[in-house]
Amino acid sequence: MIRFGPAGLGGVKEAIINLESYAKHGLKACEIAFTYGIYLNEKEAIEIGKKAKELDIKLSIHAPYWINLNSAEKIKIEKSKERIIDCCRIGHFLQASCVVFHAGFYGKIEREKCYENVKKAIIEILEEVKRNKWNIKIAPETMGKINVFGSVEDILKLVKETGCGFCIDFAHLYARSNGKMTYKEMYEYIKEFKELHCHFSGIEFGDKGEKNHKKTSREEAKRLLEVLPKNKDTVIINESPYPFEDAVMMKEIWERM
Repeated sequence: MIRFGPAGLGGVKEAIINLESYAKHGLKACEIAFTYGIYLNEKEAIEIGKKAKELDIKLSIHAPYWINLNSAEKIKIEKSKERIIDCCRIGHFLQASCVVFHAGFYGKIEREKCYENVKKAIIEILEEVKRNKWNIKIAPETMGKINVFGSVEDILKLVKETGCGFCIDFAHLYARSNGKMTYKEMYEYIKEFKELHCHFSGIEFGDKGEKNHKKTSREEAKRLLEVLPKNKDTVIINESPYPFEDAVMMKEIWERM
C-alpha cells in the first residue's frame, strides 16, 4: 500500500489532536519536523508514538537542517552526528521508521572525498544506533541543488556500502536534473527495494537546481502515482507549503486510479 502524510505534526500540545485529524482524513503517515531542533522528550515521544500506532499512522522524523557530514571543521561533523543520533534516540521512543536528513555540502572538497566523509560519519552513526539497540533507520535524502551532496547515485551507493536506509525526494530529483529526469526514470533506480520512504511536492528550480517548494499540482501528483506500484510498502510525505491538504489530494487521486 501507499501511505500518504504531511511533513509536520505541530507542537506537543496539538500532536495527538493532529494525529486524530490525519487519521480521520485517511492519512497513514506523518513526518515529524525536528528541522529547527528536537522539541519532544522521551515521555512525550512515547505517548505520541503509542497514539500513532493505535491510529495506524507510520511516523518518521526529519532531522535538523544544520547538518553537514562533510564540513572542513571536525567539530561541525561531530555536532551533525550528535543531532542525527539524538533524533534516533527520540525516534526509537516514537516507534518511528526512520530519521531523514540532508547529509552535507560539497564546498571546496572534491566529490569523491565528500562521499567518503559522509560514508564514514554514517557508519559511525549506525554503530551508535546498534550499540543502543534503537529500532530505527537513518535515511540520507536525495537533494535538489546541484552543489549539495545527494544525487540518487550517491545515496544508493551509501545504502549499498553502509546498510543505511534512504529517502527519495522525487521533487528534488526533478529539480536537480533541471526537469529532465522523469518519474519513471527515478523509480527505475529504486524498483528493487521492497520498502520506500519518499518525499514529494511541487517545486521551482533554475540552472543550479531547487529554488523552493510550492503547492503540489494534481497533474504532477498523478504523473508520479502512475509509475508507482500498488503492491509495495511505500510512504509519501508531502513537503509543499500545504502538506496536509496536498497529502489528502494525493491520497484521493491514488484511490481513484
